[in-house]
Amino acid sequence: REELMSALAANDDTALRILRPRLTSLRPGAGWVEDELDGGALPSGEWWVVDPAEGNVNHLHALPDWAVTATLVRDNQPVLTVVHLPLTGETYTALAGAGAHVDGRRLDVSRSADLGLSMVATSQARPDEDEGVVRRVGSSITAMLLDALVVRVSVPATLHLLDVAAGRLDAFWQFAGARADLLPGALLVTEAGGRISDAEGRPWTPQSAGFLAAAPGVHAQAVSTLAR
Repeated sequence: REELMSALAANDDTALRILRPRLTSLRPGAGWVEDELDGGALPSGEWWVVDPAEGNVNHLHALPDWAVTATLVRDNQPVLTVVHLPLTGETYTALAGAGAHVDGRRLDVSRSADLGLSMVATSQARPDEDEGVVRRVGSSITAMLLDALVVRVSVPATLHLLDVAAGRLDAFWQFAGARADLLPGALLVTEAGGRISDAEGRPWTPQSAGFLAAAPGVHAQAVSTLAR
């Protein structure tokens, strides 16, 4: 475990040596979140929330599901995000009030209105998650297996949220989680016309214990399923 964590940190450090000076030059007054695994609210003002290799464990296992993310957060609201997929060359962007795009092409969430015909996904927040959260994740997967058409379970969260924003998935949920896991996708899905809430359907904030992103037509059904 120690060797794996050391390799993950080395990957992050290499990318940050490139990203940090460039992002700092764009917004010199913005703070910098030092640990991408942190959760909860940020102090007021602007902050860069960066994950230099989200899905780093996939990268180390030669799986293609990882991304580089950078999100500008203002007073705990994401206002700009860029998600780059190095292996495909795709770049997803969103600007508050200006829509979500992939390589300049506008993104729109799905028009699904029936959870029973929907493909949904969830993600493990972190390897050392609290047992209570792990059991809640397991129960929610069981509930979704009963109500949705297909349930995908994998990491990282951001790649699932890209799929929700692009209309390829109809909903994504997660319990707990770091800011860097959820802020990029929250803005992308919102700007693509989706709905963001906590797992109970209330407004989501970085302090929330649950997260749900869904096409408007299945959001209420997903909330009902997760409440069981």
